[in-house]
Amino acid sequence: MSTLDPRSPLVLDTRELGRRAGAMKKIQFSVEAPADLGVAMIAVPPQSEIDFDLRLESVSDGVLVTGTALVTVAGECSRCLEPLTYDTEVDLQELFEHPETDARGRVTDTGSDDEDELPKLDGDYLDLEPTLRDSVVLALPLKPLCQPDCLGLCIECGANLNDEPEHQHDVVDPRWAALAELATESSEDD
Repeated sequence: MSTLDPRSPLVLDTRELGRRAGAMKKIQFSVEAPADLGVAMIAVPPQSEIDFDLRLESVSDGVLVTGTALVTVAGECSRCLEPLTYDTEVDLQELFEHPETDARGRVTDTGSDDEDELPKLDGDYLDLEPTLRDSVVLALPLKPLCQPDCLGLCIECGANLNDEPEHQHDVVDPRWAALAELATESSEDD
């Protein structure tokens, strides 16, 4: 009996593959993005469409899922804070192991806390969401940019330097302020 909800859009049924190594099935489908799919400055907007192009292959140890997911990401530039949106394709690859069973076919492994353990099939179902989440988050830039040569914001006034590349301020180092005043007084005396 499966604990996964087969109606969930990211839960896939592998019954057609059986346990025959070499059986393969190609699927293409679209789902709404789950919540919290991203990092602080850039993420996949919740309920935006994700397009999958996957291949499910039965191998001796389980089911190998390979393919791509096309997602739209939105966020803000880490230099100028302008909003940005673009589409990106992420690669997916994960082996879902068959659970260990006894001679009667009953599942014997109850799950382990080992972080390096591969995900398991739950009956004939696999949950694609953790694989999708890992692939998308790892593909996102930590410091997204609106353009590779973004100039950012002026540190004095916050002006966008992309709009005003010649923008600058005459800033006198406070350690030299007294000398600047003397130079101003000297030029006024002349």
